[in-house]
Parts: sequence; structure tokens; C-alpha cells
Amino acid sequence: MYELVLSSTLSEVTIALLKDKQLVELHKEPKDTKFAVGDIYLGKVRKVLPSLNAAFVDVGYEKDAFLHYFDLGPQILSLSKFIKRTREGKEKTSNLLYFKSEVDIQKTGAMTEVLQPGQELLVQVAKEPISTKGPRIGSELSIPGRYLVLVPFSNRVSVSQRIGNRKEKERLKRLIKSIKPKNFGVIVRTNAQGKKVAELNKDLDDLLSRWDDIHTNVKKAKVADRVLGELSRTSSILRDIFNNSFEAIHVDNETLFNEVNDFLGERFRKKKAIVNLYKGNLPIFEQFKISREIKQSFGQTVTSKSGVYLVIEHTEACHVIDVNSGNRSHKNANQEENALAVNLEAADEVARQLRLRDMGGIIVVDFIDMRKPAHRKQLFNHMKAAMKDDRAKHSLTPPSKFGLIEITRQRVRPATKVVTTEVCPSCMGTGKVDASINIVQNLEGQASSLVRNIGLDKLRISVHPYLESYLTKGIFFNEKKKIQKRIGAKIEFLPMFENEILEYHFYDSDGKELEVE
Repeated sequence: MYELVLSSTLSEVTIALLKDKQLVELHKEPKDTKFAVGDIYLGKVRKVLPSLNAAFVDVGYEKDAFLHYFDLGPQILSLSKFIKRTREGKEKTSNLLYFKSEVDIQKTGAMTEVLQPGQELLVQVAKEPISTKGPRIGSELSIPGRYLVLVPFSNRVSVSQRIGNRKEKERLKRLIKSIKPKNFGVIVRTNAQGKKVAELNKDLDDLLSRWDDIHTNVKKAKVADRVLGELSRTSSILRDIFNNSFEAIHVDNETLFNEVNDFLGERFRKKKAIVNLYKGNLPIFEQFKISREIKQSFGQTVTSKSGVYLVIEHTEACHVIDVNSGNRSHKNANQEENALAVNLEAADEVARQLRLRDMGGIIVVDFIDMRKPAHRKQLFNHMKAAMKDDRAKHSLTPPSKFGLIEITRQRVRPATKVVTTEVCPSCMGTGKVDASINIVQNLEGQASSLVRNIGLDKLRISVHPYLESYLTKGIFFNEKKKIQKRIGAKIEFLPMFENEILEYHFYDSDGKELEVE
């Protein structure tokens, strides 16, 4: 069963996807983000590089976007013609029924034969800017929906390879060919499996409406303008993975709550009831224990309850994951059986970590050596099954005799990085902190001042769980009870992993943060 938890701040929206109460995906979406995968821009060719058979295109980013010849798409001449005629006011409609297509370009052609410096063209972001690189773009436009992907200027119909049933593939192909308009290609997504023609036709109409928006926006667009934005990360996740197995969506922001409701209202009206607007006093990630799991899951070492642990190293060239048995063992099992059990457990965690951190490129996993070929084959099949829910394109090699499995995984966004180390707010990293008794005295003094000046009878204080444990240890006599007696008000300590170890904040009974003068 899936749950979605959305935390909104002034600068970004953080999206946590839970499967069976365990965190499996974490997405961070900066507000007012640009150059997201799928965004379509009106670009202008800056340079054409014959040596790379590529071009650099101005799309408004500080670094020009990179466009390779192989990413132009066969129908680039038809697209260029359509854009030019639309900009000149000659192409009055987005309907391509009477549009005369140009000849497809050759796969072995040269960029200089297709594009010239100063030329305007529509491009789509294929990879977000990563490190010092600008966005990677293509000009074979594709507009994704829930069940279908629309490809203008093509007539090809193809079906997702993940649909294994041959009869179902033929049914879907036949249906799409009967409803798609001329000069539009369609890719049938995995979600379309088992769907009726009415649902597919509704999705196709939505995509054609978005193509009409592109046509309208191109008429008045300036170079580097975004003519079609991909859905927000929240809506795109819902579009791609939402199904009847979702049991709850929790949102802590009313605007975001309305966005999710509107999205589900258009496509899944019966599931609107699962969307909840969270109004608790604790931050939503603390309430659902996600902050704690993030801290545990993003470190260099990731440990399971059984003692098996992974050591994850990120390098410029690849990612390396080392599997260790820790203290996991069975007295009645031999070394080979122990190794197999550890590797199978580690494979599940590796698959989760790849999704959670959105790791891409080359990943090398060093499993514990196993001598039996049957066990290596079992591990390989288990690893493939563990990654079947991963939406990123990926491939695996069977384990080598040294226990190495190599994984290539599509990288379209920067890998998710979460800082799991904490800087002491007292010493700011110098290694010297104030005595713990002074921290407690400072906290008590500020709490007393707030109670006296505002007239509170109850005060809520967020602290790191370690500090909370120190203040509340002991049943009859503890620091919390002593402080309450001295300041004349009740205190509720809120343990939060989001706080640094000696950090604390004050709140009233309604959850409003109080400023200490």
C-alpha cells in the first residue's frame, strides 16, 4: 500500500513516497523551478560544432543547452517548418491533418545540414542542469499523459515493452490506430494495460489540447520562453504512479491540497477522499517519522534491523555500494547459505536506495562472494524483481565470480543528496561547546521570560531527541519537572530530528513559534 506525504515550505515542496510505511522515494521541487525534465522552450541556436555533431542552444539558462544530432528526432525538418510558419502567422491551427510533412533526416547525417546559428526551434529538456553542465535537450517532442505519450509529426504507434502480453499489445495498438489523428505518433504507456477505448481517448484529447497550447504560445513567444511546462513534480508523480493501492495522501499546505484535489478530481474522483490536509502542531515529516528515516537512510552507511549494512560511495565516475553482513548470521546455516541470505536482504535495500537517492549512471554493487552458480542466479533474479517498480530506465548484469553486479540507471535529474551530519549550533564546528548545564539554564531562562511576558500557562519546546531524553529522564525527579516548577507553567517537549543536537524553539499551544527577545 502506498502513501504520499507532501511538506511545503517557502522555497520548496518535498514529496515522500511511502510503500508499506517505508520511505522509497524522496523528491524536492524548488518553487518557481525552471528547466524541469519535459519542459518545452523556444530556443535559438548559438553554435554548431561539426566535431561533436552537436549544437549549443540558448534556452535562457546561464549555460547553453546541449543538443546532439541523435536527439534531433527524424522529423526535425517538419517541426522547424511548422514553427516557422506559426511564427509568421501562416499556420492558423494546431491540427496537422493537412500539414505537408518534410522528409525525415538520416541517422548518419551532420548537424550542419539541419541547423544554422541563429535559427529558432522548439526543444524539450531531457536532463536537468547537473553540476557545471547546462540542460541536455532534444527536439523530438513528446507530451506525456497518464496512458499515452503524444509525438507530433510522427505516425508511429508503439507499446511499452513492460506490457508482456502479446494479445494486449495488439489490442492497444489497434485501438490507438483507430483514434489517433494524422501526423501524430503515440507511445502506449504501461498504465494503459487493460484500459478501455473511452479512457484512452480521453487521455489523447488532453494531450492534443496541450499541443494546441504549444501552438498558441509559440505565436507570441520570445527566445528562451517556456512554451509548455511539465506538470509540477507532485502532479507528475500522481499521473505516473497513482492507482487503487494508494490509501492516503497527506498535505500540509492548503494551496497544494487544492492542487492535488483538482488533479484527482479530473481523473480519480472516487479517490479524492484519501487526500488529507494536515493541521497538526508537529511538522508533517516529524508526525509521520519521515525526518528520522531520512537521517537513517541517506548516510554513507545504511544499516538494516538484522545488522546487514551497506557502505555507499559517490564518485565522479560511478557509485559504489559495498554489502556487509554485520552481525547477521544463523547458527544452523553454513557460510554459503549465510552469504545468500545476506545478499538477498541487501538487494532489496540497494533497490530502495537507488530510488530514494535517485542515483544514476553506473552503479557497482559488491555483494558477498557465493560459490554456487544457482545462488548467483537467484540473487540476479531477486535484484531484478526488487527493481521492477523503479520507473527510471535501468539494466543489470549478472553477478561476476567476484560477486559484482553492475547496474546502469537513467539519470535525468541531479541525485538527491541529504546532509546527515549536524553542525553544533553552539560551537559552529569548532569542537568546543558550552557546558550542558548552561544550555539547560539558557533554555529555562528564555522559557521563564516568555511565560512571564506573554502570560502562558503551557509552553511547547522543540528539541533534539537526545536533549529531550536528558530533560525527561527519571519518573519522579527530572529536569522537566524542576523547570516547570520554577517557571510556573507546564512544558511539553517535542523531540524532533530536524533540530540540531543543542537547538531548541518555543511554541504556544496553537503551534505558533514564539520569538525570544
